[in-house]
Amino acid sequence: MDRRHFFKQAATAGVGAAAATALAAPAIAQESPRVSWRLTSSFPKSLDIIFNAANQIADSVRNATDGKFTIQTFGAGEIVPPLQAADAVANGTVEMAHTCSYYYIGQDPAFALGTAIPFGLNARMTNAWFTAGGGNDLINEFLAPRNLYALPAGNSGTQMGGWFRKEINTIDDLKGLKMRIAGLAGQVMQKVGVTPQQIAGGDVYAALEKGTIDATEFVGPYDDQKLGFVKVAKYYYYPAWWEGGPAMHAFFNLEKFKGLPKSYQQIITDACAAANMSMLANYDAHNATALKKLVAEGAVLKAFSREIMDVCFKAAMETYADLSAKSPAFKKIYDSQQAFKKDAYLWAQIAEYSYDTYMMTQQRAGTL
Repeated sequence: MDRRHFFKQAATAGVGAAAATALAAPAIAQESPRVSWRLTSSFPKSLDIIFNAANQIADSVRNATDGKFTIQTFGAGEIVPPLQAADAVANGTVEMAHTCSYYYIGQDPAFALGTAIPFGLNARMTNAWFTAGGGNDLINEFLAPRNLYALPAGNSGTQMGGWFRKEINTIDDLKGLKMRIAGLAGQVMQKVGVTPQQIAGGDVYAALEKGTIDATEFVGPYDDQKLGFVKVAKYYYYPAWWEGGPAMHAFFNLEKFKGLPKSYQQIITDACAAANMSMLANYDAHNATALKKLVAEGAVLKAFSREIMDVCFKAAMETYADLSAKSPAFKKIYDSQQAFKKDAYLWAQIAEYSYDTYMMTQQRAGTL
């Protein structure tokens, strides 16, 4: 090959490469556009495990897109009131929220099933139902007409039954009690004589301190210790039969989510899944230490009696029968959860329960 032919070939190849680069660059830019979103949380920043789920999602999305997709996180009340977070997403005020579905049962009782209902699924079952039991599809089918899309983004595990100013020994001790309690648990508690109050997390301590309420449930030892409830109500009850495995969700404006490139949709879906796992792990890791601190600070641990649990269980079943008769959406999702729960507890009692029960006897005996 002579030099003239070689340089002519090289020049032609160079032109081709440049053209290919020119064609590829706009395509890449189109596939990875710059996107800036805002996320409003229903939780105060002081509740670091819950609030940091939003930060974790934002960090994961930013890192996975080399900073091209950013999500700015805001604490409860910084943009909208904490119990209006999903509404702000639906109407386009913000693109995204981190919240609990059951805060919005005033719009439809089916919202409760996205978080937790009394005597519902535990945390492991909740994640299984959403992931492999059709739960996520059912919830989003319900949310779509509201211009919302949701992904699980946190779970606290079974919560504590809350803080009370007085001992609750019988079902009659609940009558006339003013209690901060969210979701359908409030309706069930109302059936047994409690006056339920729905108050955002950041306002609970003041309400309990002033006597506006007589009792409050919140999350569990780690958050409760940070919020200082033991200073104003010493009786600490368990379990929260109304929140066996409550899910927190990332809510998205449906049109905004659908408008994202497929790669960004996958990235944010994976980020939510990671945050979902991380929150439960953090609570499991920190609650034991916090519980010890609370007892040292004067908390008196008390279990709800079997009588109270049985009466409340009956009230819950009556509530679900009423709601199923009135709300087709509630019935459809509730029936799915019930069927899943029956099989899940059939399996759980065979291996997990037997193993855990034995290991707990070893823990109590001090042999671990």
